[in-house]
Amino acid sequence: QVQLVESGGGSVQAGGSLRLSCAASGYTFSSTCMRWFRQAPGKKREGVATIDIGGRTSYTDSVKGRFTISKDNAKNTLYLQMNSLKPEDTAMYYCAAALGGYCYTGQSIRYWGQGTEVTVSS
Repeated sequence: QVQLVESGGGSVQAGGSLRLSCAASGYTFSSTCMRWFRQAPGKKREGVATIDIGGRTSYTDSVKGRFTISKDNAKNTLYLQMNSLKPEDTAMYYCAAALGGYCYTGQSIRYWGQGTEVTVSS
């Protein structure tokens, strides 16, 4: 049974930090492109960051320099370190396992987590 379980969300003030985790099980985590998405109230879900099987990363422009995606294959865990948080970062954050080991635009998603909520107050 595949599971992606996010944790680490919460409420912080602007300028603060949070570290999200996503514990994966039931599939080959190390061979999969992993992604973080977020969805703010009333907005479409957007991609935040990706990391492929070689550890290469990419970020949406609005989080570059503030967020860092990483993974620990030994622990089957994906992370998102979020620094210098802004109110516009408020959203539900989801981790996702993509179809394939390398990340690319338009890639299908195999599995989704249930999400963890992040609220940033000004």
